[in-house]
Amino acid sequence: IEKLGMSLNGRATLSTTYLKKKKKDSKRSQCLPLDLEALIAHFQTLDARKTQVTETPCSPPSPRLNASLSAHPEKDELILFGGEYFNGQKTLLYNELYVYNIKKDTWTKVDIPGPPPRRCAHQTVVVPQGGGQLWVFGGEFASPDGEQFYHYKDLWVLHLATKTWEQVRSAGGPSGRSGHRMVAWKRQLILFGGFHESTRDYIYYNDVHSFNLDTFVWSKLSPSGTGPTPRSGCQMSITPQGSIVIYGGYSKQRVKKDVDRGTQHSDMFLLKPEDGGEGKWTWTRISPSGVKPTPRSGFSVAMTPNHQVLLFGGVCDKEEEESLEGMFFNDLYFYDAARNRWFLGQLKQELWCGGHICNPNHLGDRGRRFASLRPASIIEGPVSK
Repeated sequence: IEKLGMSLNGRATLSTTYLKKKKKDSKRSQCLPLDLEALIAHFQTLDARKTQVTETPCSPPSPRLNASLSAHPEKDELILFGGEYFNGQKTLLYNELYVYNIKKDTWTKVDIPGPPPRRCAHQTVVVPQGGGQLWVFGGEFASPDGEQFYHYKDLWVLHLATKTWEQVRSAGGPSGRSGHRMVAWKRQLILFGGFHESTRDYIYYNDVHSFNLDTFVWSKLSPSGTGPTPRSGCQMSITPQGSIVIYGGYSKQRVKKDVDRGTQHSDMFLLKPEDGGEGKWTWTRISPSGVKPTPRSGFSVAMTPNHQVLLFGGVCDKEEEESLEGMFFNDLYFYDAARNRWFLGQLKQELWCGGHICNPNHLGDRGRRFASLRPASIIEGPVSK
């Protein structure tokens, strides 16, 4: 993970991020808009040249952030899809698919005909049916100069057994967005939040949608109670009791002309299905006990084998009109939903590669909003205090 430089390890430095932001602010009103849909179509034409599945052993993927990393439901493998990389001059987007074999410590690049368009900041969910399926929703495509963004609202499924991509077309789904969160709940995909940005404005969401994996139908949920404020890049996870936890995240608002102020949320909510009410849900704000994470965003989330939620790293930024300073974390927390309690995690040193822990670089404003890394946890018997 440290070599990949994904969600928590964006390669942009603080000064580079700040310069990019200033350049973006000064040029946004001057540059001619680029036809992103035409550019996406061009890349899809190139992808159409792939006519057969090929699997090629390879070295670790090139640095990237805002990719997805999902656990295969039946094998000791992790599936990496998409992501982006800023090389100092332009932004590169990917729709590559890699498979990491955990036991063998090997990477394989898998080329499959008809993949989704290049993207980052999407969400993936793995379900076991049909030999395993990887579901992908949304995300964004950026212009090479990083000043324009196209937000997807498409839904795809990768059939892992047959290695085939399929676009699932169903009306009534969420609007185009990035930085949202999505989990598998029974025979549904549940999606929350995210954001959409254009050259003129932006909007954050706190809506909830469900996709039925049997009927292939989208539904917008209207939970009772007071739920989270709009946000992206939050924790969304399933509890052993069948509820859904939302924690933290990032949002920003305009305080005056050309001045935005970011908020890193530290509140926590429970989305619970109502007894006997098909499709009815209730929001409840919860206040866990224990050692809680300090306010942050851009952290990674995974489920441990004993159904605890594992939270790692993140960033907390101090934003002023002309400056941006970030404090990065490499601490580890566990949330036990059964006890509604946070624990500060401690791992034996040999569980980390060579005893090293990631040294994250700055994510930048967009990274905080949708940074997401969902590895399968291979930690057994976490020591907590």
